[in-house]
Amino acid sequence: MSIDLAAANAALEGKSPQEIIKWALEQSQNPLVTTNFRPYEAVILHMVTQVKPDVKVLWVDSGYNTSATYRFAEKVIKDLNLNIVTYIPQMTAARRNVLMKGIPEVDDPLHEEFTRQVKLEPFQRALAELKPDLWFNAIRKDQTEFRQSLDVVTASKDGVIKVAPLFHWSEAQMDAYLEQHGLPNETDYFDPTKALETRECGLHTQL
Repeated sequence: MSIDLAAANAALEGKSPQEIIKWALEQSQNPLVTTNFRPYEAVILHMVTQVKPDVKVLWVDSGYNTSATYRFAEKVIKDLNLNIVTYIPQMTAARRNVLMKGIPEVDDPLHEEFTRQVKLEPFQRALAELKPDLWFNAIRKDQTEFRQSLDVVTASKDGVIKVAPLFHWSEAQMDAYLEQHGLPNETDYFDPTKALETRECGLHTQL
């Protein structure tokens, strides 16, 4: 799948998320939505499935989610009838906790290997097996400093087109969409690869 990124972003400037999703699906033969069931994930999942109900939804479950996140995930999967595909790390969290003495701090040399094991490796395995040509994600410009340098349409290092329909949306717009469509949300969320919410998780810097 070959797309002129600059031309695509210019054409999509000022378009609504729904218009961006429609455009992206017209370009794609095998689209994929990625989710981690963090806060506001119901927005992207609802938007894309409104246009393509059977779209594959990839969840890399690190094994370190909160109980609330797991309950939220089950509810959203059921409510939206998601075509969910779950990938997990090759090592259990219990075994890794013993070997690494818990979750390594971000300045610990083990942290990079921890991130590779719980997030990057299963995600790369999923992309290799599912072979999407387009990857919808829910990143927003206001989330991290790194994301401010991105755009609505970008490309992964292995050529998968990444589309962020909500890139220019604010938290207030996300709240309004949830309320308008009666969608659930869950703020009790934990990402073991990030010490701070403003820290980049690795998927969008390394893939």
